[in-house]
Amino acid sequence: MRLLLDECLPLELAAHLPGHEVRTVRHMGWLGIKNGRLLKLIAESGQFDAFVTVDRNLPHQQNLRGLPFAVAVLRVRSTRVPDVLRQAPGLLAALSGVHPGMAVVVEIQT
Repeated sequence: MRLLLDECLPLELAAHLPGHEVRTVRHMGWLGIKNGRLLKLIAESGQFDAFVTVDRNLPHQQNLRGLPFAVAVLRVRSTRVPDVLRQAPGLLAALSGVHPGMAVVVEIQT
């Protein structure tokens, strides 16, 4: 699966997502772009199957129906590397069942 990590997620997460092609918002040159425009850019690029973010409000503020990719929202204590990496197994499991236009929330793993 081709994944795009939001700008606030540490790049180290990519190493914990085996079998997935991972790029970042920074790598794409999309830093600082607001959610609505960012989702449009992701869709227009046609390069991603899922967008991974920690923005809990994104699924409620944006219309995801019809998008050609899924959105995975990580619920983390912080965006520090240890807190985010703790979510990798849950993210991998969640990604196995997503489809375009769907939002999935990955709950905090203790």
